[in-house]
Amino acid sequence: MLRTALRNVLAHKARLVMTALAVMLGVAFVSGTLVFGDTVTTALRAASTKNLKDVDVSVAAEYLPGDGPYDEHRTTRLDGKLADRVRELPGVASVRAGVGGSATLAGKDGTPVNADNSWQNLAANYVPGPDGKDPRLPLVSGRAPSGKGELALDAKTAEKAGYRIGDTVRFATTGPAFTKKLVGTVRTDDPRVTAGGTLTVFDTRTAQGLFLTPGHFDDFSVTAEPGTDQAALTAKISTLLPEEGASATSGAELAALQSEQSEQSTEAMTKMLLVFAGIALFVGVFIIANTFTMLIAQRSREIALMRAVGASRRQVVRSVLIEAGLLGLGASAAGFALGLGIAAGLRPLLNAGGAGLPEGPLVVGAGALLWSLIVGVLVTVLAAWLPSRKAAKIAPVEALSTVDAATPLRGMVVRNILGGLLTGAGVLVMLYVSTLDDGDETNLMIAMLGSFLTLTGMIVLAPLLSRPLVSLAGRVTTRVFGVSGKLAKENALRNPRRTAATASALMIGLTLITGLTVAGHSVDRAVKQAAVQGLTADYSLSNSAYLGLDPKLGEKVADVPGVAAATPVASAGVTLDGEYAMVSGVDPKQLGKVASLQFASGSADELGPGKVAISTTLAKRTGLGVGDRMDGEFTPDGSEKAEHKQLRVVGVYQENQVVDSAVASIRDVLPYAMGGTYDSVLVKAEPGKATGLDRDLREALGNSPLLKVQSQEQLTKEESGAIDVMLNMMYGLLGMAVVIAVLGVINTLAMSVFERTREIGMLRAIGLDRKGVRQMVRLESVVISVFGALLGIGTGVFLAWAGGSLTAAGLPDYTTTLPWDRLSLFLALALVIGVLAAIWPARRAARLNMLGAINAQ
Repeated sequence: MLRTALRNVLAHKARLVMTALAVMLGVAFVSGTLVFGDTVTTALRAASTKNLKDVDVSVAAEYLPGDGPYDEHRTTRLDGKLADRVRELPGVASVRAGVGGSATLAGKDGTPVNADNSWQNLAANYVPGPDGKDPRLPLVSGRAPSGKGELALDAKTAEKAGYRIGDTVRFATTGPAFTKKLVGTVRTDDPRVTAGGTLTVFDTRTAQGLFLTPGHFDDFSVTAEPGTDQAALTAKISTLLPEEGASATSGAELAALQSEQSEQSTEAMTKMLLVFAGIALFVGVFIIANTFTMLIAQRSREIALMRAVGASRRQVVRSVLIEAGLLGLGASAAGFALGLGIAAGLRPLLNAGGAGLPEGPLVVGAGALLWSLIVGVLVTVLAAWLPSRKAAKIAPVEALSTVDAATPLRGMVVRNILGGLLTGAGVLVMLYVSTLDDGDETNLMIAMLGSFLTLTGMIVLAPLLSRPLVSLAGRVTTRVFGVSGKLAKENALRNPRRTAATASALMIGLTLITGLTVAGHSVDRAVKQAAVQGLTADYSLSNSAYLGLDPKLGEKVADVPGVAAATPVASAGVTLDGEYAMVSGVDPKQLGKVASLQFASGSADELGPGKVAISTTLAKRTGLGVGDRMDGEFTPDGSEKAEHKQLRVVGVYQENQVVDSAVASIRDVLPYAMGGTYDSVLVKAEPGKATGLDRDLREALGNSPLLKVQSQEQLTKEESGAIDVMLNMMYGLLGMAVVIAVLGVINTLAMSVFERTREIGMLRAIGLDRKGVRQMVRLESVVISVFGALLGIGTGVFLAWAGGSLTAAGLPDYTTTLPWDRLSLFLALALVIGVLAAIWPARRAARLNMLGAINAQ
């Protein structure tokens, strides 16, 4: 039986190649994901280890409250005297006192560098050793910064921004822009920088002036003398530190902590990719099962002869499973090799979207190889198990008398009942989900269960649904293409299970893609509508690093020529009648010129000191209405003590994106805002002066790289940009499942042509020409593809509609809207898939020799 299995694999290479490709692509996704996860984790560890080289003890400071609106005068308990005391400890070789912060650069062309990921825009001090060099920041070119007007950049940052030695560099740390001369470039191993961030380097005194108070530091990196125990040295250093405001950690502990953080940072991404790999393999199961079902039907005479000469049912089953195992092993090995290419391409692809993953060599672990082979072989064997049992149950005499027995009626009845129960249960669960309005974890799990039951039920019911839908499509093909169209319809209906299994592979992919598209389009529409709802201002000014705007800068906006009105917006936390909410501070006199709030009662005209308007949502939560008085509990930024203000409600407005759950006078809110800063300034231009006003606003406010001046269109694009990126990534990941489904259509058609060799020969003999044969096979492929597409699109739309209610809590304006252009594109894509999938099988069928086909066995 083993020799028989080996012979069958070698004898049917052409017929198994598409199945092998389906397994290979699914396994490639799995192996690529596993290798990618190992690679990124190892790269993060290596970058952290390299960055911690020669750091035996790290002393970190906690920031103390600052005095300025940007906390530019923040200080720590680490000073030069403490650094000297640490240096004097036995076993200490050196102490590097570091100052850190954030600096966003303007490129040579004036545009901000890496402004969307400002957390990666680092700044540090250059700490020369006895030889005048900083081992943590080795020079690449030029010299180290040594004065107030100088700086150095990481070499990659300088290249990215277009700067050369001697150029004047413009940058911002928290607000206004500074300019300094570039005197050198350095190299760094900090993973945040190597993964796409920037690094700006100053001398220590300049760095302290920018980020701290003179003489203070953010951290000490202690290097021990050879043979010194890290734990003992850490304990000694801890005794020198103040009781609060600083802590010491050994290098080993720090490395272990960063290693754990590295694994956590890649775990979620790896899990998500594995989900899509599972979907690809799930689609592949249909192709594998379909292929083995057809192979067994074609080899039924052979199996009958084996049974007649003494082969038992178990031996037949084992023979088929061994054949499947060998196919799975070979395809999995090829898939693993292909997965290495996927793993290598994922990192630059994700980094292009701002993932910030560090560079590093491809890490191919034994675990990834083992799991890839196990998954591929296991999926193939499991998919072939039912066909093998079917082969073993066929009686020798029955198998010798027919090649393609009809599907037993009882089996179809049981299948239809089961499919109806699963689909009904799934639909009922999803209808229940449609009544929910909270997307918490429990409700999401219920929605996932309902989606799974509905999709599984549709797969089981597919043979039953194929007859009416394929017959309907067949009427069109018959009317348009005549005999070829009618033959295509009859061929598709000949074996409903086979047609359904082939179409189901495509249905799964299109169900998921359609569901994502409808949900994403609906969310995108709601987000775009909410982004500018109630906003009549032409521009919004804000800080890209979310550090707020200095009120002094905000006051300059109204004086810019072309500005008709400008109002600052500040936010703070407040407890109103026992309910916590965010309150926006505005200029009541200017609010109506930059925003249009829809009031259910009261109006914005009454706003002023001691008065507040609340949203309808907050009104429901608190039971407050116009005229009610309450105690407002504010907590000043950086203080633990709450302050109380008597407030009176003067209006209730519809929820919007311009202001928070409550709105009050800027004078009442600003003292409690973070850092005493504005969140934004809303600007209304004079008639005909909006164009180009953004440049004037930038110039008037110092043209800081951190300053964001956004029009309504840009605000909308920013809000919806993340959704578009996510959808494009999902399309790419689900595209693998669709490619595998296409292979399934090709495989089924190719094997169906082989099955019908004699029939095709007879059709040729009675007058059907080669063109008619090609057309027949193409139309059969199109009918199957359109059938799968209709089921997939219909199921995806239903699931997106039912699950959309879970989004309503976060997006009040959410309604399910169908993107007809994309849905039409998916249907057109199914037609194209049908035509392309039939190219090879149709050519093969048309080229059959007429007499040879009639005499085929």
